[in-house]
Formats: sequence, C-alpha cells, structure tokens
Amino acid sequence: MPKRVDHEERRAQIAEALVRVAGRRGLHAVGMRDVAAEAGVSLRLVQYYFETKEKLLLYGLQHLTDRFTARVGARLAAAGPAPGPRATVEALLLASLPTDEESRTFHLLYSSYAILSVTDEALAAQPFIDNPDAAENAVTTLIDGAREAGLADPGVDARTEAISLLAMAGTLGTSILVGQRSPESSIEVLRHHLDRIFTTPADG
Repeated sequence: MPKRVDHEERRAQIAEALVRVAGRRGLHAVGMRDVAAEAGVSLRLVQYYFETKEKLLLYGLQHLTDRFTARVGARLAAAGPAPGPRATVEALLLASLPTDEESRTFHLLYSSYAILSVTDEALAAQPFIDNPDAAENAVTTLIDGAREAGLADPGVDARTEAISLLAMAGTLGTSILVGQRSPESSIEVLRHHLDRIFTTPADG
C-alpha cells in the first residue's frame, strides 16, 4: 500500500528549504530549482505545490511569520503566567530583533520581501501579510490598556507610540544585521523608550 503523503508537511519541508537557501544567498538570488535541490525533491514537485516562485516566496514568508509568533509566545511564557502589557510589548519587540540565526533570517527575508515587492509586479500582486496592521493594533491596545490601568503615562498617544516602537524595532534590526550596533545596545534603546511610556504601580 503506497505511503499517504502529508501535503502540509511537504509544503513545510519546501518552505524550510527556501528559508535556508535565502538565509545564505539572499531572497533575490533564490530560484525554485535551488529550493528543490535544498529540500531533496524534484523541481516538478515544488512547482506542483506552489506553481510560481512568487507563491513559494509568499508561503515561505507566512511560514516565517508563524515561527515568529511562536517565538513571541515562548518569550511570554518565560515571563510568567500574567506578564502584563509592558512585558507583552517588550516580548513582541525583542523577538523581532535579529539576535540569533533564526531571528536574523526572519528579519533578512521579511525586509527583502518588502523591498523586492516594490519593483516586482508579480510579488506585489501577492498579499504581503494578511493583516498589515495587526502588530500595530496589538501594541496600541496594550498601551491603551496600560494607560487605563495606571501603568502607562496618561498623556501618551497609544497609536503614535505603537507606530514609533515598531518602526524603531525594524530599523534597529537592520542596524544589527549590517553591524552598525550590537543586539545589546539595541535592546537598551528599546527598553529606554518602554521606560518612557510605561510606569510601575510604585511610580504612581
């Protein structure tokens, strides 16, 4: 009896191969044939599952996003059963910094996809992420909640601070990738701004 193929497992296998190749060579230099060779499968099989390079890249990005979500969850779990808004925002921001091989690959590929989609019509036609404002909305809600609970400066604008923090984390991530600054100094900068926004019960 022939072995039953787990299609999602096969898709994940191919996506992992894409991530490994793109992490070494850059997203722009990756072809479907390269991914097939890395995954140990035929080019035809990669084309069967993804049809075009653009769809393969999009799936790879979604795969990375799922892994990023898991990283945030692990940081929150390590912070305890009730981490609070400050710790939750910090976990989200710090998980996005390229401080190890996996997060470095995530930042590199995520940034590369965004840049390539500006000039590549086929890539631009693919939905970059399902909800582009998800992180911004989540951080805004957390800051709003903290402000109402007396755990944040009552004068801050939650939406503006959320936009600023996420933009800062993205830029700091790139500066780490190019060797401009260390992960430690970048974390200090983010925590400095979190200290400006959030307070502790004792501060009140």
